[in-house]
Amino acid sequence: IGQNFTKEDLFYYIYGLLHSPEYRERFQNNLSKELPRIPAVKLFEDFMAFSKAGRKLGELHTNYESADLYPITFKEGDPKQKNISNPKSFYRVEKMKYAGQRQNVDKATVIYNNSITIENIPMEAYEYVVNGKSALDWVMERQTVTTDKESGIRNDANDYANETMNNPAHPLELFQRIITVSLETMKIIKDLPKLEID
Repeated sequence: IGQNFTKEDLFYYIYGLLHSPEYRERFQNNLSKELPRIPAVKLFEDFMAFSKAGRKLGELHTNYESADLYPITFKEGDPKQKNISNPKSFYRVEKMKYAGQRQNVDKATVIYNNSITIENIPMEAYEYVVNGKSALDWVMERQTVTTDKESGIRNDANDYANETMNNPAHPLELFQRIITVSLETMKIIKDLPKLEID
């Protein structure tokens, strides 16, 4: 590269590069079989652009729980228009699901629980994919109540929301934050430089 940079710059260069759609497409066969190979880009300006993007992505992804709440639209159950006497009951989530039927799923609308349905979720938010699944799908899958068949152990996202976070709305707010993180991630990814390597 022929310019000065720090180990931290290099770390974030790698993080930025690993988010490049061009990199993933170009090396997809290798990535499915072995550890990623990290090529050096031709221009120092591109190195720094990947590094700066990687730094932004790293901060966004590690601080996702403090990301801004995406201003969702409530089809029903808008908390601002309700007198909520029992927040634990109002925000209790068993399993979030998309509106529509299996053949015609509406990902713009999520049925959070019997009281709350949110709509107008931007489709671009689903473009941020982690391990083959959108980040929003991961949240929906994890913010549930499940019981392990063998052990009988119950995993309840509401317990974490109420007891650890002291916020019954935590699963809903996490979903809102991940919309923000996903949209911001895709903005950064779309601004990455072209992958010019030897």
